[in-house]
Parts: sequence; C-alpha cells; structure tokens
Amino acid sequence: MAIVNTNTRYGSVTRIFHWLTALLVMTLIPVAMIAHELPYETSEQLAQKAWLYSLHKTLGVTVFFVALLRILWAISQPKPASLHPERRVENLLAETAHWLLYGSLVLAPLSGWIHHAATSGFAPIWWPLGQSLPLVPTSETVAALFGGLHWVFGKVMIVALLLHIVGALKHHFIDKDATLRRMLNGAPELVDLPIAHHGRSPLVAAIAIWAVVLTGAGVFGFYTPKEGAVEAATLSEVASDWIVEDGSIQIGVTQFGSVVEGRFTDWTANITFDPAIQGGKSGQVEVIIAIGSLTLGSVTDQAMGPDFFDVSQFDTATFNADIITNIDGFTADGTLTIKDVSIPVSMPFRLSLDGDDANVQAQLTLNRMDFGIGANMPDEGSLAFAVGVTINLDATKSTPE
Repeated sequence: MAIVNTNTRYGSVTRIFHWLTALLVMTLIPVAMIAHELPYETSEQLAQKAWLYSLHKTLGVTVFFVALLRILWAISQPKPASLHPERRVENLLAETAHWLLYGSLVLAPLSGWIHHAATSGFAPIWWPLGQSLPLVPTSETVAALFGGLHWVFGKVMIVALLLHIVGALKHHFIDKDATLRRMLNGAPELVDLPIAHHGRSPLVAAIAIWAVVLTGAGVFGFYTPKEGAVEAATLSEVASDWIVEDGSIQIGVTQFGSVVEGRFTDWTANITFDPAIQGGKSGQVEVIIAIGSLTLGSVTDQAMGPDFFDVSQFDTATFNADIITNIDGFTADGTLTIKDVSIPVSMPFRLSLDGDDANVQAQLTLNRMDFGIGANMPDEGSLAFAVGVTINLDATKSTPE
C-alpha cells in the first residue's frame, strides 16, 4: 500500500487524514447542535450541556491541528488528476468547494478557540493547553467578533462538506467511476490520466466567496456584541457629598471549577463621610446597581434569567450602610438587597485620603443561596455558592455652591 500520492491515486497518509478529519467533523457538528438545544435549568442539565460543549470545543481544537498537518502534507504531495479533465466547470466547482472546506477546517476551530479565550465561563477545553491564548485579551468585543466569525466559518464548512459529499456520491452512483473508491482503498492505478495541472481559479473563486459571505455577515451585525436579554434599569443621578469619578464593581463566580469574572457597568453611589471623625459612625453610603448592566462572560444571559438575578422582575440591587471608623480601618455596616431579599452585610474597606480625593478598595464574599440566586443549582460542582465581590473607586469631595 503506497504511502504517498501519485498522479492517479491517494496514498495511505492522505486517506487517513481525510477520514480522521471526516470523523471528527461529523461528530463535533451534531454535538454542537444537540448542546445548543439542551435546557440548563438544573445542575444536572447544565452539567450535561457544558460537557457536550466541552466535547465540541476539544474536538474543534483537534480538528485545527489535524487540518494543519493535513494541509502541510497535501502541499508536499502531488494531487491526483481528475478522472474527467474535460469537465472544466465541474472540476472548477469541485476544487472551489475543496478550498472552502480546507479553509473552514482551519478557520472555524481557530475562531472558536479565540472566542473561547476572549470570554470566560462555561465549558472548558479539555486539552492541557489552558483556556487562554497568547495575545488574546478577555474582551466582549473580541469575543463577539470571533464568535461571529466562528458561526460564519462553521456554516461555510457545513455547506462545503455537503457539496463535497454530494459530489462524491454523484461520482460513485451516477458516473460510476473510481473517484470515491480511490479515497477508500486507493483504487487501481489509472495509467492513462494526463498529468494534473491545478490553476489558481478555484482558489480565487473561494476567496471571492469568503469575501462576500464575511462582508454580508458584517453588514448584518454578526461581529458586534449582542444586546442583552433585557434592558438595564435607568438610574437617576444622585447628589452626593463625595462624587465618584471612576470606579468598578466586579464579581467572580466559580463554575465547574473555573472562575468567571464580570462587572456592573452602571451604578450610583450617594456618599456622606467626615474624615475628621476618628471613631464610630462617620458617614453613610447608598449604592444602587443596575443588574442588567452586568457582563459575565458567556453566561451573561443565563445570569439575567429567572433562576438567577431575574432581572425582568428585580432590575436593581441596593446597598445601604453606615460608614464606621475603627482604630484599625473602616467598615460599611448595612444591608444588601437583591431580588427583594435583604441580608446584613459588614464590609471592611481600605480608604486612602489625599486632601479632597479618596480611593476605596474592598473585597467581600457573598453566598448566592442567601438571595435565592441559582437555587435550582444546589450542587457546588456546577456553580459554587461563594461569589467574590471586588470594589475599587476614586471619589472627590464635592464643593458647596
């Protein structure tokens, strides 16, 4: 059995690459479709959905490397001649479909891998390569871009694959030639075929198709972050003694053993504070957070749902607290209200003062179950109870008019 290709036959290495790629692709496509349709209302359902998505991603990374090796091998080998060189249009279409398929076998898994690395949460890749990629930042914009590209490349792959299969079956059952058989068993040596000459027209045609499809997807907004499932609450401006100039409220949840980080982008803080008070109550703070402004990686929509924040019913969270000056620092003692559930919270924080400028840093751990968030998922293996909160803000004392 010949290892390398000839002008008329495919060698065993080429055939192994072909059928290994086919097996992987014909597995990962239905796996993704099934996973997409599965519900995730309970821990068991979420675990099953995540397992299938992890399988899809892991197979996708495998396809990426197999496709690269296959392309490198194909470049080093002669490509067997067409059995019907006189059918120029048919050969052009067949080779164009091949270029589309080769391109999508590399670009679809690569774009999916970059999308995975740019976002956080849900369904890790099982390859021991880590979940991040060099030069790929954690960014919703980057994730949206490559998520859209992955969708487009995936659909082109499916179309090109179907055309490839239809063409092979046509050769086998209608033309009754050896096109399919020489990819199965090499087929008998066909000595009367002319030397194959493959022009650039199919590659140019494939590039043109890519350009049209990718441009069309861009026109329809496939590469931009999607709007949230609900619109964030509109918060009223507050008259505060200390005006927050810059700041962040971030959270971290642990899903399937991996930390998913997110942040609220819209919130208000009404702060009164007298630094001259050296002990006891020295001020008050009221923070109102627009829950719908949360971005939480790939699980943002899930977090907004009725089993979690239920943002359609409870669109804000509120923290009311007294600021207590202690000998060794500061504490905000008060009540945190989420989903109409109020829990006493004591939050130590660091305060740095420079004249009328202040910086506040705090870290807090909450139990999501206290607020009925994800109560349908009592298994910490799927979603840990502990939720880390990190606060960092810069404020300036307002000047009386």
